[in-house]
Amino acid sequence: MRKIVHSDNAPAAVGPYSQGIRAGNLLFISGQLGLDVETGQIPYGDVEAQARNVLKNLATIAEAGGTSLAQAVKVTVYLTDMGDFEKMNQVYATFFPENPPARVCVAVSGLPKGVEVEMDVVCLCEE
Repeated sequence: MRKIVHSDNAPAAVGPYSQGIRAGNLLFISGQLGLDVETGQIPYGDVEAQARNVLKNLATIAEAGGTSLAQAVKVTVYLTDMGDFEKMNQVYATFFPENPPARVCVAVSGLPKGVEVEMDVVCLCEE
């Protein structure tokens, strides 16, 4: 079973991809940027605010897919500056206070819309 997952309460895709795809008991959520859905703005220069928005957007899509970030099994974090690792990590820890998922964090030369952080996630879903 392959099902498209979409939430109007998360940023629309900026290309030809889905916000999420549910396949069996897994939900694959596409990379999210730090767009504040309420204001339509990205807090450029504030990696903590961007990380918070990214994680809120991921949580919103997870909910639309019938799960939550508490069921995350793998997160990938992309940073344009590894000097922001600790700031991002402090925000990240508030979303995963116990039993955090597996994770990788990589430095990249650039991200869409000039943001400083992007994340994607894979979550378990109830069958």
